[in-house]
Amino acid sequence: MLFKKNKIIKSVWVLGSNSLVAQSICIELAKNGCEKFYLISRDSEKSKKFAKNLKKNNKVQIIEKTINLNCQNEENEKNFYKVEDFDLYLVTVGYLGNNGVARVDFNEAKNIINCNYFGIVPWINAIATPKRIAKCSRLWVFTSVAADRGRPSNYYYGSAKAGLQNMCEGLMSSCYGKPFCVRIIKAGYMATPMTFGKVPNFLCIKTADVARILLKNNSKRGVEYLPWHWRPIMFLIRLMPNFLVSRL
Repeated sequence: MLFKKNKIIKSVWVLGSNSLVAQSICIELAKNGCEKFYLISRDSEKSKKFAKNLKKNNKVQIIEKTINLNCQNEENEKNFYKVEDFDLYLVTVGYLGNNGVARVDFNEAKNIINCNYFGIVPWINAIATPKRIAKCSRLWVFTSVAADRGRPSNYYYGSAKAGLQNMCEGLMSSCYGKPFCVRIIKAGYMATPMTFGKVPNFLCIKTADVARILLKNNSKRGVEYLPWHWRPIMFLIRLMPNFLVSRL
């Protein structure tokens, strides 16, 4: 059984629920009839504030969970990484970090790698079980255009996102012909705290616009760039010789 286009999403599981793009997607989902939200974040206070606002404006059920992506729960892995069935699994967690600090401080390098790749892998494993990928459900994972080419300014972040991207591409291919939809979103500049003061506003897409674009076809699968113009931009950057990339 394959999805009908834009079947209503009644429940969503979110890893990285304090990110602006996750919150914009949750708000748009609530407007469109989503009733159950499972919010996982690294900051319980921010999560509670968002949950309160979401409940205030919508009749929804919200469950909250706080985690530390730097701490792997190996002893209690089976129970800690237990995931129920949801219509949509959304992964937006990320940490840009400081590339210069990561070069001399392994703790910063490890934090970037854990928050963008290593700490996410067990959750994706828990979501994409053989039993679940035989059902109609969706996994949307935000990576980054930084994963397409290593650059001097952010290669710790970019390499971690590249690992996540390759894993999800492999998972997407293994789900071919199955009802489980894997969607990889290669995000360019979005109007979030990660880009505030670093990128001109006119180059950033609003997270509310991202939410509307994704939900326009909520059963889409594959790899997409948001905003769309990052596809030709990154195509050209991948073709650039190294002496030019070294200046980026």
